[in-house]
Amino acid sequence: MKNKFIKNICCIGAGYVGGPTMSVIAFNCPELRVDVVDINKERIEAWNSEDFSKLPIFEPGLEDIIKKCRGVNLFFSNNVEESISKADIIFISVNTPTKKKGIGAGFASDLKWVESSARQIAKFARNHTVVVEKSTLPVKTAETIKSILNSSEQNEGINKMNIQNNQKSFSIVSNPEFLAEGTAINDLQKPDRVLIGGEDHYSIDLISDIYQNWVDKEKIITTNLWSSELSKLVSNAFLAQRISSINSISAICEATGANINEVAKAIGTDTRIGSKFLQPGPGFGGSCFKKDILNLVYLCKFYGLNEVADYWEQVVDINQWQQNRISSLVIRNLFGTLSNKKLAVYGFSFKANTNDTRESPSINVSINLLQEGAKLSFYDPKVSEKQILSEFENNINEKNVLVNNTALKAAEGADAIIVLTEWEEFNHLDWEDIFKIMRKPAWVFDTRVFLDKQYLKNIGFKVWSLGT
Repeated sequence: MKNKFIKNICCIGAGYVGGPTMSVIAFNCPELRVDVVDINKERIEAWNSEDFSKLPIFEPGLEDIIKKCRGVNLFFSNNVEESISKADIIFISVNTPTKKKGIGAGFASDLKWVESSARQIAKFARNHTVVVEKSTLPVKTAETIKSILNSSEQNEGINKMNIQNNQKSFSIVSNPEFLAEGTAINDLQKPDRVLIGGEDHYSIDLISDIYQNWVDKEKIITTNLWSSELSKLVSNAFLAQRISSINSISAICEATGANINEVAKAIGTDTRIGSKFLQPGPGFGGSCFKKDILNLVYLCKFYGLNEVADYWEQVVDINQWQQNRISSLVIRNLFGTLSNKKLAVYGFSFKANTNDTRESPSINVSINLLQEGAKLSFYDPKVSEKQILSEFENNINEKNVLVNNTALKAAEGADAIIVLTEWEEFNHLDWEDIFKIMRKPAWVFDTRVFLDKQYLKNIGFKVWSLGT
């Protein structure tokens, strides 16, 4: 480390952001001690499990890093107060769900965990502490954090003299994550950019020094606090917009006889557009896209920018419409009724190579089908039975939901298979054996457009493929 003042890092929150991010920092900065703390005892126990297959998060490459760093300079614990008191830098990586009630319900972020973290930092931190916003937050959240920190102890200002004299003070830095689940470790090791926003150059440089252990300085972008906070929301909004855009075109392709893959390739070769995020599917999921767009909508409405708010809200509406459209197509092709019919659902995570099910398209599509009387038989290679069943606790009769250990077992006696996650293993299944054990006519609904449609037809399947 260039700066000898920094020895201990604490991260509050051991979830999908905190766990992988701190693991990569520990891996690349062996001279630093990194403590990841969380009040969830079950989650911390999972991070400390001797059986690495039981880590709470599945990400390619994460297990190898945990094996090398855990217990050396990377530690997971429930010792929140102690870790805060020892830390020079504290990352806030807690959940910021959409509010379910009160002002801004359905749009604004619920910042109760951010506020709780800030109050703990204010109470237990010692000397000068750099507080880093890692969670995705509304613009101006730093003002809230700063107000809480400064209300407990008078902040004497940010300068080297205060730090050397061990005076208690704080500075706020925004360092949003830009991870794609399924490729999070690679995204952290080889980021497109690292964004650091702050009000004093000294604190910005401290965070920059950490990343410069493995990231080229040219890829580190520095801004003011508000630009950094807004950039994260806008980045996710633009990515989600592309998904909704290509999904809207998939419906036009089906109506006109065009092929969505051919259209996506044709427009993606335009360097002004590019090919990324032009893969059609059942809609975006995960913890960020929907939440961040709705947050942006709320922000626009707060400032009276109603036309801008309406524009971005439509991105979310199209996403929901796509999932409802897929559900309707399944029902229509199965003779207009799902009563007494069994459907196999392949894939429950919101995308391949992750076990995250938050806002997964599989949830909404499945609920629609269950409400039509279907019995659903699920298979996902990384999502547990407990996790799947928890998504339907308040919606359906549990007797209509089965979770299986194999794709073959899930398809037994099924009228149709609906592929909702693009797990690569689905391309290598023995589809001939699957066809034999299904009720005829046997359907495959490929919502990810990645199976060999002609091969399945040759076996005897009736096949619907999105946008073709």
